[in-house]
Amino acid sequence: MNEEKKTVVTSKVTPEVIEKDPQETSTKDTPKAIHKTIEQAEQEGKYIRKVRSFVKREGRLTNGQAKALEQFWEVMGLSHSDEMINPEVLFGNSNPVVLEIGFGMGKSLVEMAKNDPKLNFIGIEVHRPGVGACISLAQEECVNNLKVYEHDAIEILADCIPDGCLTTVQLFFPDPWHKKKHHKRRIVQPKFVETIRQKLKLGGVFHMATDWENYAECMLADMSTAPGYKNLSETNDYVPRPDNRPLTKFENRGQRLGHGVWDIQFQRVN
Repeated sequence: MNEEKKTVVTSKVTPEVIEKDPQETSTKDTPKAIHKTIEQAEQEGKYIRKVRSFVKREGRLTNGQAKALEQFWEVMGLSHSDEMINPEVLFGNSNPVVLEIGFGMGKSLVEMAKNDPKLNFIGIEVHRPGVGACISLAQEECVNNLKVYEHDAIEILADCIPDGCLTTVQLFFPDPWHKKKHHKRRIVQPKFVETIRQKLKLGGVFHMATDWENYAECMLADMSTAPGYKNLSETNDYVPRPDNRPLTKFENRGQRLGHGVWDIQFQRVN
């Protein structure tokens, strides 16, 4: 029995050509504006994500830290919104000013401030529990020559610290960002080094310490090539730990792990 073959005939339909109104242009046809610089983009109101030297791991406040922040912030706290400070007005005297970036829980900073009441200290820390702990300890120790910021140090330096007003800048045990791909996050970079130079008085000192050897080498290299600085090391590399820098928990931890600790001091000479 023969099967009938059915043939299906399909016809092609030529699509209609639709002319576009020249005034109607899609977003795909419009090239995006290209910003030549970050500054230009910021001026146009574009949000630019910046590479930060820290990751904010916000721990829980203890009752003591929360109480210290509530009761004594008006006495010890400084805000980024306060804008440019006048250290003589802030402290009520003309004593030299020491700035510490990243003071952690504040134990060594409070100890330094207590041991040298003829100096004024400003601390910057992004982690709220550390700020609370620092304020709490300072009140216990009756320290009144210390003020603190809870903010990004880069923005504080840019917006709040006048040029040529600091005797010392301290940066002790910053995050080493040990993976090579993360080195761009290290706070010690040529631009940062130049910012510190501008904030120091002539003769002022930038003092760094780290328990990570590769970071120490990078710090030394950046500082050695930076204009306007002189290495205070007799061997043109590292200095012994000064007596005025207390041993920190980071230093003790590094020693337990068999790490060395490297102190670097450079003086502003112009």
